[in-house]
Amino acid sequence: MEKQSLQSLLQITYPVIMAPMFLVSNTDMVIEAMKSGIAGCIPALNYRNLEDLRASIAVLKKSKVSGGSFGYNLIVNKSNVKYKEQLRVLCEEGVDFIITSLGSPEETIKEAHKVGIKVFCDVTDLTFAQKVASLGADAIIAVNNQAGGHRGNLSPKDLTTLLNEKTSLPVISAGGVGCKADLDTMLGYGAIGVSIGSPFIASIEAGVSQEYKQACVDYGAKDIVMTERISGTPCTVINTPYVQKIGTKQTALETLLNKNKSLKKWVKMIRFYIGMKATEKAATQATYKTVWVAGPSIENTKAILPLQSIVKNLVG
Repeated sequence: MEKQSLQSLLQITYPVIMAPMFLVSNTDMVIEAMKSGIAGCIPALNYRNLEDLRASIAVLKKSKVSGGSFGYNLIVNKSNVKYKEQLRVLCEEGVDFIITSLGSPEETIKEAHKVGIKVFCDVTDLTFAQKVASLGADAIIAVNNQAGGHRGNLSPKDLTTLLNEKTSLPVISAGGVGCKADLDTMLGYGAIGVSIGSPFIASIEAGVSQEYKQACVDYGAKDIVMTERISGTPCTVINTPYVQKIGTKQTALETLLNKNKSLKKWVKMIRFYIGMKATEKAATQATYKTVWVAGPSIENTKAILPLQSIVKNLVG
């Protein structure tokens, strides 16, 4: 059975979602994305309180244009104590779609579908993909081993093919797209569309420091490494001199605490919070102690450009 296209699912012109990026994504970026004919997504955690989240939705609803679409990303596990209230606000105000990450999307799917909001779920393997399919998700975000941030273990081709063969849901490929040729390759593997993050960091509209943006221009795919030092979960970052200095592995104490069953949950929550604060500082302040999250697709980033220009380069 032919699966519904991303353009049809979201009423957009091109099969592209601008991926939600912690502290990078903002309403200006999503507005420009919608004007360019693609969808844009913002992490709900980018907003300190529910009032700011609600206000951002109002701005995007007012700015929405034909051929564009907007949504929000929810962290749906216990590390996000704001999750239930964020979900309530998204459902009350109305958004086009929600992307869930790091936990069970069951409640999100149930509540969002009541008000006509589509739910796409981040997955890295077949087991979780089949689980979210059974829960009624509208599509799968297949996070492969070329993604930025918290990535999967399978290649774009292997993961997309596997999920297409073993589930009935449309598959959106996430990771490894930095140019038009990459986009065409992912569609050739059977994805209905792509979720793209790192190439948009070096946009004029991105809410990060000029130094962060320039780093995405100056560094390339060979400079991306995995680190456990941000949240305890492996995450891709640019291999700056500071990252080289502090190393990419957890300390002996962190490893010991993570193995303690009674403390593991609390250690994970604390590491998540510390990691978010460190990432926030790196994204907004220029210091030598910088840990910049990005994926290998920055290989194709050659200049800091208006977001609409980046989209034009991606879709041809």
